[in-house]
Amino acid sequence: MKSIMKSLVALSVTSALSAAAVNAATYEVVDLGEVNSLKFSYGQQVNNLGESAVQGTDSYNLPVQFQYLDEDDYDTIVNNADRTHELVNNLEDIEDEAALRAGNPTANDLVWVTRFLEGQGSSRYQKIGDTVAMINRSGQSEEFVVFDTPFTNTSTLTRSTIDFINGITDNGWVYGNGSAPYLPLDFTESDGDEVTHWVRDFATRAFISTDYGQTIKPILAPETRFYNGQSAILDIKGTTAVGYVSNRLNQNRVDDIEDETGGCADPNIVDDIPFEVCVQNLSSDLYFLTAYQWDLDSEGNVVGETDLGLLVTPNESDERVYRSYAQAINANGVAVGFSHGWIDETETSPSQNEPRRLYPVVYKNGEVTSLVEDHGEVGEGRAYDINDNGIAVGYVTRSVNGSVREKFYHIDTNAPAGDMTMIFPDDFFNGSSSTAFAINNAGLIVGEGEFETQNSTSQRRTHGFLYDINNETFTDLNDFLTCNSDYTIIEARDINDNNEISATAVVKVPRRDAKGELMLSDSGEQLVEDVVRAVTLRPISGDIEDCTQVSEDRVERKGAGLGAGLLAMLSVFGFRRKRNR
Repeated sequence: MKSIMKSLVALSVTSALSAAAVNAATYEVVDLGEVNSLKFSYGQQVNNLGESAVQGTDSYNLPVQFQYLDEDDYDTIVNNADRTHELVNNLEDIEDEAALRAGNPTANDLVWVTRFLEGQGSSRYQKIGDTVAMINRSGQSEEFVVFDTPFTNTSTLTRSTIDFINGITDNGWVYGNGSAPYLPLDFTESDGDEVTHWVRDFATRAFISTDYGQTIKPILAPETRFYNGQSAILDIKGTTAVGYVSNRLNQNRVDDIEDETGGCADPNIVDDIPFEVCVQNLSSDLYFLTAYQWDLDSEGNVVGETDLGLLVTPNESDERVYRSYAQAINANGVAVGFSHGWIDETETSPSQNEPRRLYPVVYKNGEVTSLVEDHGEVGEGRAYDINDNGIAVGYVTRSVNGSVREKFYHIDTNAPAGDMTMIFPDDFFNGSSSTAFAINNAGLIVGEGEFETQNSTSQRRTHGFLYDINNETFTDLNDFLTCNSDYTIIEARDINDNNEISATAVVKVPRRDAKGELMLSDSGEQLVEDVVRAVTLRPISGDIEDCTQVSEDRVERKGAGLGAGLLAMLSVFGFRRKRNR
C-alpha cells in the first residue's frame, strides 16, 4: 500500500508539472518550526523518512565577553552608532551608553557591539561564528553542538564556530564539518603589556554522528601539521562518505612559518605574538585540498580511505595551491564534485602558471573526468549531486547577452568521457542565473534561480524551482503552493525519493530584538518582520487546487518584504553553503 501511495503522489506531481497553464497547488509547506535561540533557519537535506538537516544563524543573546573591551573600543562603538545609525535598517543610536560600558547593553546596543566585533580582523578581539547545525525529526528543529565549547567556568557556548550539517541518512547518521571555537589566550608581550588573543585549533573538520548528534566523531585529514588540517564530509551513501581533506602543505606558507628572520620561528616575532596566533594569521592557503572517500563500518568508524585525486597534474614548478572536492556519491560508488583544471582542456604539458579554473567533475573507476567537454565554452562550474541512475546536476557559468550567468544543467555520467553532454534546460528567463542542488532517482531536480528580470539592488531575488527531466518541465515552486500561502520559497536544497523537498522560505513573523524579545510599536502593536525559515515541501494527494483566480496584487506582494539587508545576509550565507554542500 505504501508503494502504491508513493506512486500516486509521484503521478500527481508529474501530472501537475505537465499542466503548465494551471497554477496548481500540489505541495504543502511544512514549517520546520521557529527556533527559540535564533532568527533564521535554512533547509539543507531531507532523508527518505522525512527527517531534515537544518542550518541556523543569527542567534539571540550572543555571548559578548565585555571584560575584553576597553574604553577605546566603547568609544569606537558609540561613534559608529552616532555616524551610521540612520543608514542601518531597524537600528537606533546608542540607547544607554552607561549600561553599554557596564557590559549590560540594551538589545539595540548589543547589535552595535556585535557589528563592531564582526568588523575586527585582529586576533585581539572576540570572534563570532554564529552558524549552528540542527536536526528536525518531529516537527521541531533542535540544535546539536559539534565542536563548540563553553567559556571557562560557565555553561555558555562561545558561538564562535561555523558548523555545517550537510545531511542526514535514512539510518540517522548526521554528518558535515565544523570549526573549532575561538578561545582567549592570555599573553605577555616583550614590553610587559598583558594582552589577550583569540585562537582556534582548526578551521574546519569533518564529523559524523550515528546517534542524531548526541555524540560527535571527528574525522581528521591526512595532513594536519601546523593548523591541524582541514576535512569535510559532504555526502554519505550507505557506508561510503565523500568530501575533501588537506593532503599536502603549501611550501611557501611553511617557509613563512619556519622563517627565523621575520617568520613565526623568529624569536623577536614570538616575543610579541603567540606562535599559535602567528600560524593562524598565515593559515590562508596553507593546505592543498583533495576530494576524498571514507569507507565506514556499521558504527560509523573509518575502515578505509581513498584519495580521489585531481583533474590535472600541475607543472613541478607550479607553486599554486590546488584543490578538488567530492560533493555527492550514488549507490554505485560514482561521485561528483569539482576540481581545478586547465582552461585549455587539451593541455598535456602545462606551464608553471597554466591558466586554470574549477570545473565540475566525476570520480569514477579511479579516474577524474571533466563534465565539460570544451572548457572554452564555459567559465567555472560545480557538480552538486548525482542520483543512482548516474545523472549529475550543478551549474556552470556562461555568457548570456554579454553578461556572465550561472546556468543549471543535468548530464548523464554513464556515457563515455568524450560523449557526455551537458543539457541546459530553460529556467526563469534567458538572463537568469540558476543552480541545481539535488536530483532524486525519479529525475526531479531542485535548485534556485533569479526570477526578477530587473532589480534596482545589486542582486536579484531568487525562487526555488523544480525541473522534471522526464517531460522537460521547469516550474517555480511557489506555483505549487496553496492559494494565499504565507510562504515564498527562495531556494530548494534537496529532494528525496518520496518527492519531498528541503527548502528555505521567507515568511512574515512577529519581530524580535537581538535578545529574542518581542518588539512592539509606540502604540503597543506587535511589529512584524520577514525571516527565512527552513521548510519541507510535501506532495499533496487528492484534488489539485486551481489558483488561477488569485489576484495580481498578491503576485506583486510575494517576497516584496525581502529587503536589501536580508538579501545581503542571504548572499553571504548562501555563498558559504554552496561551498560546503
